[in-house]
Amino acid sequence: MRPESNLVTLQPREIIVAKVSSQNRRNTATSIRSHLELNAPASQIASTAVLLSKGSSSEFIDDDDLGIGNYDPFKHRRLSNPTSDSETLIHLLKASLGTGILAMPMAFMNAGLMFGLLATFFIGFVCTYCIHLWVKCAQILCIRRRLPSMGFSEIAEFAFLTGPMPLRKYSTLAGFLINLAILIEMLGCCCAYVVFVARSMKQIAEYYWETDWSLQIYMVMLIPPLILLNLMRSLKYLTPFSMVSNFLFIVGVCISYYYIFDDLPPLTERPMFSSWHQLPIFFGTTIFALEGVGVVMPLENNMKTPEHFIGCPGVLNIGMVLVVTLYAITGFFGYLKYGDATEASVTLNLPVEHLLGQVLKTMVALGIFLTYSLLFYAAMDILWPRLKTSFRQPLVAEYVFRVLLVLATVGVAAIFPNLGPLLSLIGALSLSVVGLIFPALVETLVYWEHPGLGYHRWRLWKNVAIGMFGLIGLFTGTMTSLREFGH
Repeated sequence: MRPESNLVTLQPREIIVAKVSSQNRRNTATSIRSHLELNAPASQIASTAVLLSKGSSSEFIDDDDLGIGNYDPFKHRRLSNPTSDSETLIHLLKASLGTGILAMPMAFMNAGLMFGLLATFFIGFVCTYCIHLWVKCAQILCIRRRLPSMGFSEIAEFAFLTGPMPLRKYSTLAGFLINLAILIEMLGCCCAYVVFVARSMKQIAEYYWETDWSLQIYMVMLIPPLILLNLMRSLKYLTPFSMVSNFLFIVGVCISYYYIFDDLPPLTERPMFSSWHQLPIFFGTTIFALEGVGVVMPLENNMKTPEHFIGCPGVLNIGMVLVVTLYAITGFFGYLKYGDATEASVTLNLPVEHLLGQVLKTMVALGIFLTYSLLFYAAMDILWPRLKTSFRQPLVAEYVFRVLLVLATVGVAAIFPNLGPLLSLIGALSLSVVGLIFPALVETLVYWEHPGLGYHRWRLWKNVAIGMFGLIGLFTGTMTSLREFGH
């Protein structure tokens, strides 16, 4: 006797829902599998978890029962130049060890020496765990959707499509919000880079020529080279600039350590805890510094052995342990060295009257200036594909749009020239969303029906705690940063 069934096939990128009632699990699975093969291509199967009702109880028929659980997304990736584990680790370190490391002493100034040290490791652990959630959920959704890889917006969309029915209509909005948060991060960093480079130029110019120009004048000076650099449309042409930028930045940071570790004062001269009202600035700055979530999915998608990315010890774990440790050391000893005189970037604390200090400031400023183009490219990659169809001459329109976008970043930097609150605002406003709130939400939705939220729904309560942590950081960090701008 055929099992009684009620099967509903929806449109592509939606969910195939099958509710059945039978005493025979295998026969039911066979019937459902036949229906799926007749009514939906494998590429349209979003969720293969099917509810099997038995009186008052219910259970899930899993992918193996249906015969479609053997899809391995890793084997279906067609990569021309896949990266090895060591290459991926280098890329992860290069992406994570950016300008945020220079801001860590200022973050510690807003937290205190010992509290900042402990809180940095705690935030580093939470951020690393949330990156794990992104990657793990992406791999699960790739199997369910039978896709080789996914980006952040796709993960968010498909997670909402597999969650509770009332939330599925918000899948497109979820993808849009992720793209918006990443866009704010990229363009916000571009604004911060303009402020940093202009401040370095101002320091050196005032030392040699005793000028009294405003910071905004130096920002205007940056416009022509920024426009020329960002008219390049191909990432291939930006590679040499990236290599030069990495070299200059690494050498500059190493020289900074020479100054930081020279003649350190005793620990008793610095407070172990700062004050509660300054902690949101610490949170935003540390999130900005630590959160390399934006590069995670591209790196995992391009690995030769992606199963090693979140394994044990795993590329991600090794990389983040090194990153968090370096950031904690830089923040701790940088604040110990300069105390309340700590600048938003530790390079601004280095003596401008020393030739080595001038060389360092110039090297780091030039390295950050060249890094602007990479973040600008990532922002254009999100924006332009959605805009170019509106123009009759898309190539000309793209060049005009690039110029206008460069002018916009310089304009925002001129309006908000305070580097410290700007870094904190970017971290609180965008990276709290991408790095904390959304990964917790995505995991909850992916596990909602199958395989479930665990004993006493522990996974739900754990993710609620992470989400609340992110929301508190989002609102307090944003409000405190905006208040600092007002001061």
